[in-house]
Amino acid sequence: MARSRLNRSLRATFLGLVVNILLAASKMAAGVIGHSHALIADGVESLSDIFSSIIVWRGLVVAAAPADEDHPYGHGKAEPIAAAFVSVLLLVAAGIIVVTSIMDFRGPRPGPRPFTLIVLLIVVGLKEGLFRFVAREASRVESTAVQTDAWHHRSDAITSLAAAIGISVALLGGPNFRMADGIAAIFAAAVIAWNGSRLLRGSLSELMDQTPDPGLNSRIREMAREVGGVNAVEKCLVRKMGYEYFVDLHVEVDPEMTVKEAHRIAHEVKDHLRERVPKISDVLVHIEPGKNSSYRPV
Repeated sequence: MARSRLNRSLRATFLGLVVNILLAASKMAAGVIGHSHALIADGVESLSDIFSSIIVWRGLVVAAAPADEDHPYGHGKAEPIAAAFVSVLLLVAAGIIVVTSIMDFRGPRPGPRPFTLIVLLIVVGLKEGLFRFVAREASRVESTAVQTDAWHHRSDAITSLAAAIGISVALLGGPNFRMADGIAAIFAAAVIAWNGSRLLRGSLSELMDQTPDPGLNSRIREMAREVGGVNAVEKCLVRKMGYEYFVDLHVEVDPEMTVKEAHRIAHEVKDHLRERVPKISDVLVHIEPGKNSSYRPV
């Protein structure tokens, strides 16, 4: 399961890396030749996509490493760390685009050439298709890092679409509307910044061990009560570590029960949960004395 998940994640990441290298070079060259500031800014955003894909790749590889003496819970936190880093890159890219666009307003510049519009429309189609593929893979492997990488592709598609609109206005409006190219770049930067902040919040939440899914917590409580001898579940804490979950569970048993019997029930609870939910890596079961006694030693 872990190997298959890693392979699927890396396949999506490497595909995005190759496409981003080609698109970044094409957009930067077309932007310089075609006098389009929005297209150059879009190329800068694609450069950040390249670095983000490399970071996600390394994060996935580190997260897949087995637990060791220094990291007894495994290395799963490498995924949200990579996702947080990529989210920061999105915010930095947005800031660069805004600054360069504002500086460009200060002086006269030639308007964009018509062929830049064709380049951008091709880019929009490619990046939107890439976003859908990577997002689908991220959902299947439940990876915050891959999901963040997918939204990096969607952000690139948005910047390209905004740049295409700005270039269209500049071409149709003539010299008096040449600023539309830069305005479109600033609008795209705002969208990128919003996505970056949204994804950063999700990554930090996972790093802070926020409850991943209240529904999963309820299911674990119900499944624990299915084990014979468990009278109630007093406490259930769930942490997400990459793809896997770690559960801390307090279960109530008969207060007159022997330690040996209570120990056996704790192991049954652990095995039952891991069998029903394969993504649960480990379960720490704490035995609590219940209020009523009905225990009869065998």
